[in-house]
Formats: sequence, structure tokens, C-alpha cells
Amino acid sequence: MAPPIPAWVATQNKAFLRWTNSHLEPHSISPVTSFETDFSDGVKLIQLLEIIGDDNLGRYATRPKLRVQKAENVIIALEYIKRRGIQLYNIGAEDIVDGNIKLILGLLWTLILNFSISEINAEGHTAKEGLLLWCQRKTVNYSDVNITDFSSSWNDGLAFCALLDRHRPDLIDFEKLDKTDAKGNIELALRLASEEVGIPQLLDVEDVLVAKPDERSVMTYVAHWFHAFSALDKIETAGRRVEKFVEVMSSSIDLQHSYEDRVNRILDEIAGQIKAWQKASFTGTYSDAKQQHIEFSTYKTRTKRNWIAEKTQISSMLGNIKTKLTTYGLRDYSPPRGLGLSDLDGAWKLLLQAEAVRSRRINEAIRDIKEDLRKKFAETANTISEKIEAASIDLISLDGELEEQQKLAKQIEGKLEPAEALLGSLKRLMEKLEEAKVEENDYTVYSYDELEYEFQLAKEAINKKLAFIENQIVARSMTNLTPIQLEEFESVFRYFDKRQQNSLEEVEFAAALASLGLVYSEEDMHEVYDDVREGDPAVSFEQFIRFMVDVTEDQNTAEQVLQSFMEVADGKPYVTEFDLRNSLIPDGMIEQLEGIMPKYESEEGLDYVQFMERLCI
Repeated sequence: MAPPIPAWVATQNKAFLRWTNSHLEPHSISPVTSFETDFSDGVKLIQLLEIIGDDNLGRYATRPKLRVQKAENVIIALEYIKRRGIQLYNIGAEDIVDGNIKLILGLLWTLILNFSISEINAEGHTAKEGLLLWCQRKTVNYSDVNITDFSSSWNDGLAFCALLDRHRPDLIDFEKLDKTDAKGNIELALRLASEEVGIPQLLDVEDVLVAKPDERSVMTYVAHWFHAFSALDKIETAGRRVEKFVEVMSSSIDLQHSYEDRVNRILDEIAGQIKAWQKASFTGTYSDAKQQHIEFSTYKTRTKRNWIAEKTQISSMLGNIKTKLTTYGLRDYSPPRGLGLSDLDGAWKLLLQAEAVRSRRINEAIRDIKEDLRKKFAETANTISEKIEAASIDLISLDGELEEQQKLAKQIEGKLEPAEALLGSLKRLMEKLEEAKVEENDYTVYSYDELEYEFQLAKEAINKKLAFIENQIVARSMTNLTPIQLEEFESVFRYFDKRQQNSLEEVEFAAALASLGLVYSEEDMHEVYDDVREGDPAVSFEQFIRFMVDVTEDQNTAEQVLQSFMEVADGKPYVTEFDLRNSLIPDGMIEQLEGIMPKYESEEGLDYVQFMERLCI
């Protein structure tokens, strides 16, 4: 059992048959009853093309018997269609010979579209859009009609009735129709169109009275309505011509006003920009000059380009106004005084001159600021160098009594203090130079980094000198210590004074004592540290020496030293380099012990027992 034929195929087949016969019958050609059979030999197809194309396709087989003759006829028809510039898709001669109804209907739709509908033109639109616009214009005053397509917009019959009422009000009274009687309205419209207007009835009532009528069928039928009523549109055409003239006049006047407004606006903006540049001033900082440079660059890449585009559009607008007026034979337009293109060109020249002046001022300001920064940096850097050099020379020249040297060293320290403030200024100047991308400076050989380094060295040298003098004064008063002991304690103190503040914090103090063989528990060390520093922030050299004087009085006996060696060696009869380093004895002392202590006989170590016996005998 064959599958049912789709509804759209049946509808199109009926509509396209009637459309085809509406062209064949006036020429006394027998009607087509079936596309599958009547088009298969190509004869009726060629005859249809000669009629709608108003052309002669040449010789062809008028009574083809063989399949090849039929195919040749169809090929002649298809080639003619292609020569007319009509694109065909997915159809060949064999499809028509074999009676492929869907492809044949597609071919007929292409012919309808190109020969019946494509010539329809309404307000610049063609084909489907033009036909739809024509329907909409004709029914715009009918509130019950809303034509948006060639399908469901027609299934209540009111669109057809409105078109009849619009062109032949003698045939129908739209206001008296029963708007709910879709079938009656369709039947009335199709009958009157056929009988009174002569429009072929391509569709039946049931073809339209469905939810979605076939679009191509409705469109083909409506195209006949268009052609039938086109002769009645002459008055409307004349009215549109008048409307177009008025529209052109109005448009021209609007364009003239827009031209004048735009010229006024750009002239005001240009004058405002020039005035702003003339008033602009510089604060003397690079950041200000750079910001003004950025704003000027932004003007050139944005504002100026917008003005160039606007200037071009204004010139084009004036040309369009003149062209439109000339086209319609209207009086030429001359812009008001001060708003002509020559006035705009004059303002533009003034803008370019002001722009050049602005650019030079910004560049000169940036160059002057950079040069001033170089000189200020060099002046500050050279002053700092002189102060550091003077302090270094004065420090080297110190001589005389310790108290006098201490006094002079503090004076040198005071003279160096201004250099530290100048270093802060120099750093800020350096940052400004970096911001201004200034790399070279012929006014000085110094950089901030090297002067900051030299200043720290000079400051450190003064601190060391002061500490040395102070410690010498302390040492001079410590008569209970031998020179060797004093030198050893001072060496240890210096080694663990990592901050070079001539004082030891608790961790440094504990490490110094451990290196001298004095090891305390964490709790005892807190107590010892607090007692020694006597409320000061850290243990001073004098406090350290006094503490060592107190503890060495009972820690320098041979028995005590031997016991200390044994503790360092963790009970072994010899002590290794690792043991000595682990006890935090300074490297220099370890090297000294390795040079004077005998080697242990069977191990890699030093014989501290033999060493102490040798020293104590």
C-alpha cells in the first residue's frame, strides 16, 4: 500500500496545475491534467516556458516516443531556464521524465517565483517581500486584517475580502461581513475574484480553510490578485509620487538643518579645544607634564579622529543635499554665512596650528623637567659624596687620648647625619628620574645605590670606631684581666655582635658564653641575661667584660678547664674539630688549638688530657 500523499503536495499540485493551465489555455493548448505524465515528454513544459518567457526555445521533438527524445526535450527546457539566470537545485531531466512530483512542484515554484512574482516591486522590495508589503499596504485600514505571511494570515478569508473591498468596493461590503464565518468569507472572495475580476481560482475553499495553508500555493494565487489589481493602482502611484516629492523636500530640509547643527557643533568644539590649550599651564613636575602628554595623545587618537570622520561626513552630507536637490530639480542649497566648508577648513587650519604649538610646549616642558631632575640629582649626589669623603678622612685622622678620640668620633658621626636625610631626597629624585625614563646624567658619576652603599660603610666605620674606643676605655679599667683574656673576650664579643651595635641580644649573648665554655639552661640564661644587662635593651661590651671578670675568677683553674674539655668531648679522651665547632668556639681559636694541641694516638682528634698536663706541670 502506497504512503498517503502529504497535504502540501496535493494543495500545490492543484494550485500549480491551475496556474499552468491559466497560461496554456489562452493559447489553445490542451490543459495539463497530471504533472507526472504531461510533463514527462517535455513538450508541455517547453510550451509553458515559451509563453511565460515570451521566447522561442527552438526545435524540439513535438511527438517524442522514445525515452531519449523525451529526455532531450526536458534538457532543452532546463537549459533555457538556466540561460535566463535562474538557479535550479537537485533536479535533472530524468526526474521529470520519471514523474517525480515533489521535484516537479519545486521546479514549478521556481518558475512561478521568477516569472510571476519576481517582477512585483513595492517600495524597493521584490518577490515575496514586495508582494507581502503590497498586501499589507492595501489592507492597512482594515482592523480585522493582519497579514504577516502567506499562510495562516489568509485562513479566515478576511484578507481576500479586504483586498476586494479595497479595489472593487462595488462587489463587497467588508463592514457587513460575518467576521466569524471563515468558510463563507473564503468562498465569497474566491467566487467574486474569479467571476467578477477574472482571477483564476487556483485554490479551493478547503485549501485555505486549514490552520496553516500551503504558503507557496497561497503566494501563487495572491500574485494573480496583484497583477489583476495593478492597473487600478495608477492613482495610488500618482499619490505616492506626490508623497515621495514631499518626502524628498522634507528630507532635504532635515538634512540642511542637520548639516548646520553638525558644523556649528564641531566649530564650537574646535574653538573650545584651542582655548583650553591656550590656558593650559605646567606645575613643573614630570607626572603633570606626562599626564598632559597622555591627554594630548588621547586627543590625537580619539577626539581628532572623531573630528576628521565628522568633517568627512559633513562634506559628504552637503554633497548629498546638493545632489538630491539637483535630481529633483529643486533650488540649490548654500550654507549660511560662517557654516560653509571653507569656514570649517579655516577652523581646521587653526586647530592644526594650535596643535603644533601644544605639542612643542609639552615636549619643551618634559625636556626642561628632565634636565632639572638631572641637575638636582647630581647636586644632591655630589654633596652626599663630599660629606662621606670628609667623614672618612676625619675618621682616619683620629689620634690622641681615647676620650678625645671618642669626642671627635661623635662629632664626625653628627656631621654625617645630614647625608642620611640627603639620601632620602636622592632616592626620591632617582624615582622621579626612573619615572621620566632618564638613564644618562652628565652632571655626576654617582648613582643612588653606590652612595647608599658608601654611606652605610662610612656609618659602619664610625660605629666600629666608637665601639672600639669605648671598649678600649672599658678594657683599660679592667685590671683583673690579662691582655690575652681581654683580647679573647673582645674577639668573641665582636664575633657575635652581628648587628654591629656594640651590644649583644639574648641569643647572641648565649652563643658568646657557650663559645667560652659557659653553657646555661634556657631558664638560667634568661635570668643571667636580665641580670647582666641591668635593664638596658641589650648587653653592652662593658657589661659583658664585667660579667666575664666575675665568672673567670673561678673558671680558669686547670681542673675546671680540663672538665670543660671533657664536656665538650662528650666524655671522650679526645676532642674533635666537630666537637669544638659544636660548642661554638670561634674558628680562629679552633685553628689555634689544632696548631698547639697534640694528636690523639688512635683516633682523628686532639688529646686534651696530655695538652692540659703539659700546660699545668
